[in-house]
Amino acid sequence: MKIAIVTDKSRTAYLKDIEGQSEDAQKQETVISLNRVISKKYDCVNLIFDEDIIKNLKEQKIDLVFNLCNGVVGSSRLSQLPAILESIEMPYTGSKPLGHGLAYNKVYTGKILKGAGIPTPDFSYVNSLEELDNISMKFPLFIKPSDEGSSRGIYQDNIVNDKEALKKVIKRSLEKYNPPIMIMEYIEGKEFTVGVIENGKRVLPILEVDFSNLPEGLNRINSFEIKNEYYKYMLRHIPARIEKELKLKIEEVAKDTFKELDLKDYSRVDIRVKDNIPYVIEVNSLPGLKEGYSDICNMSEKEFSYEELIFGIIDSAKERYGL
Repeated sequence: MKIAIVTDKSRTAYLKDIEGQSEDAQKQETVISLNRVISKKYDCVNLIFDEDIIKNLKEQKIDLVFNLCNGVVGSSRLSQLPAILESIEMPYTGSKPLGHGLAYNKVYTGKILKGAGIPTPDFSYVNSLEELDNISMKFPLFIKPSDEGSSRGIYQDNIVNDKEALKKVIKRSLEKYNPPIMIMEYIEGKEFTVGVIENGKRVLPILEVDFSNLPEGLNRINSFEIKNEYYKYMLRHIPARIEKELKLKIEEVAKDTFKELDLKDYSRVDIRVKDNIPYVIEVNSLPGLKEGYSDICNMSEKEFSYEELIFGIIDSAKERYGL
């Protein structure tokens, strides 16, 4: 079997600051690790998702694509490569266009989860500053782009406590990211990350995000500054320091979320707990796989190796396609 690791072109033409540079660097390192692992068992090549991707896949006689593409432009960019692959009946890892589209658009994620009775923060959204006049939610509020990941667009001042701060952050977000911009109820509580694998049948050891070691004055959120400037202060406990009853609640919510959004192979669900209720605050249908860094890799290491995680993702995809 021949597998192609497919990743994006550089996004720095669109995200010209450290956000774009950080995304590119992480993907490059991930490709190196994946190629090293996959080549132990399969014929493996690296390809870029560009206008020649169909031609290159056919010329290389690829049997399966290991999809690492978040897409570069467009509000449905995470679904772009899977849609193209489906059009040529090419098997691939990860979720289908629908699953990625639902999970990547946080507005639709919130609507679906609420409709399914899965706890998630109350929210609203705006396409313009003028629409803020219609918002009557109670402060504090949490602002984030509706279609970004890896903390892009989430900064320390995205927790707002008054209308002036709200307007400032919304204005900045609208200037840089696709509308709508989400305005969410801020859930004050412990934060956990859950890795769901094997097409929703298995949950990895839960990761507890511990902000207690951060310098004073910083908001306890996974902001872009925390991930890039204060990462060394962050503590991550695997498994999480929680009672069995809460553990089972969190696992159930994560698996239900995976199912409702029609995700495939692997995903990550971020949860905050308030009054013993697990609230889904983020869903990543294509979580990072950077060895020794990405959360899903760190969670899996408590039970098996990075190599086993990657081959497990491939095996899940092969099972779905009958390969």
